[in-house]
Amino acid sequence: MSVPPEGRPAGSPIRVAIVEDNDEIRSTLERIVGRASGMRFVCSFPNGKSALETLPQHHPEVVIMDIRLPDLSGIECIAWLKRAMPATQVLIFTVYGDNEQVFQALEAGASGYLLKRSTPAEIRQAILEVHQGGAPMSGEIARKVVQSFRKERSETALAQRLTEREEEVLGLLAQGFVTKEIADKLAVSFDTVRFHLKNIYGKLHVRSRAEAIVQYLR
Repeated sequence: MSVPPEGRPAGSPIRVAIVEDNDEIRSTLERIVGRASGMRFVCSFPNGKSALETLPQHHPEVVIMDIRLPDLSGIECIAWLKRAMPATQVLIFTVYGDNEQVFQALEAGASGYLLKRSTPAEIRQAILEVHQGGAPMSGEIARKVVQSFRKERSETALAQRLTEREEEVLGLLAQGFVTKEIADKLAVSFDTVRFHLKNIYGKLHVRSRAEAIVQYLR
């Protein structure tokens, strides 16, 4: 479970901000978040410039970020926000399923990636998961990531550093499975998977699931 930022009582609603240039989509996201139990909509912006100027004042814990904005790109905004607010989790929200954008968003600091046709339930679940330290991705994006990996990956030092079981765990992670689902698929305990993830992070010199996936895909 994630640690509340300074000044935020444990158990209080997750503070969510939105950066989306489409008025209708932005309003829909505001309603989805505003009506969700355990979440609080704090602010929204139609472009990157206004978001970067004002968003930090609202101290969001999760930001839903469009990749295609009219001024700055969502990827540029993510990089800036992660420098200014490293504890804030960013969830990319886009109609595009381009592999390169997935990699760029993850490298810039995004912790999750969803397509705009995701259902309200999927959006709420992604916010909750990313807040708890997960790396949610839509099934379509996860499949594209895996296909790209299978097509382009060559034998590297990574394969030599990780054990066969660690490779298996990391592969499932890249497909979008969360810790409990990985444990179920491998018929091992939740704590065993957490142990493998800790070893994987250490060997790859990363601090998050998103960073581990980027290393794996390269």
